[in-house]
Amino acid sequence: MSKSNIRKLLVLGVVCLVIVLGSTWYANKYNEGRLVTPTDFSNYRFQFNDLPMMIALLLVIAYVVYFVFSVVQAGVRKEGLASPYARTISPKLGLLGFMGFLGLLGFWTYKTDKLIFPFIFFNFFGFFGLYFQGKMSHIRMDERFIENAQQAQIIAYKTGLLLMFLVASLMGMGLFAHNLEWAVIFLLSSISLIWGIATFLSSYLLYRYDQGEE
Repeated sequence: MSKSNIRKLLVLGVVCLVIVLGSTWYANKYNEGRLVTPTDFSNYRFQFNDLPMMIALLLVIAYVVYFVFSVVQAGVRKEGLASPYARTISPKLGLLGFMGFLGLLGFWTYKTDKLIFPFIFFNFFGFFGLYFQGKMSHIRMDERFIENAQQAQIIAYKTGLLLMFLVASLMGMGLFAHNLEWAVIFLLSSISLIWGIATFLSSYLLYRYDQGEE
């Protein structure tokens, strides 16, 4: 990872930290510490003054997703520089994408034990992209291939950010405002699914471009 990218991640991290601290100060001073101090969510009702803390939470989650994307992208670029050929993998690994359906178990575990962790399995849909990576195993990564890879990543990331903006907009407009538990489930499921979609798109679009398809 270049120094400029590291500097960007540090600056964004500091900005997120400042926003979180500012939202916490606002909540303690003007909102009776709601969403900061322990809250009884069974009786929770959305208020307009809760927005700063909710927005801060969304920004932190978006930063974490962007951080992970940046680290993965840096690793892919490093691997590309180390070898002139794409890695060799079996297209059958794309079957791991079916693990994404395990995310549906979250509805059952939430109903029985209030456990929402399984919703994170939606990000495993991204493993479907391994099928297309397997189709491109050990091909030479020339300038054309690298340009296609960069274009595919840009489109995948733009799609992910657009979907994140849509989710943030829906949350800001009060979606599930009267049931914070469902709001958290919607947020966790959306972020996991968006991660899976962006990961899959990156491999799928690269394969299409490599085959000469627009």
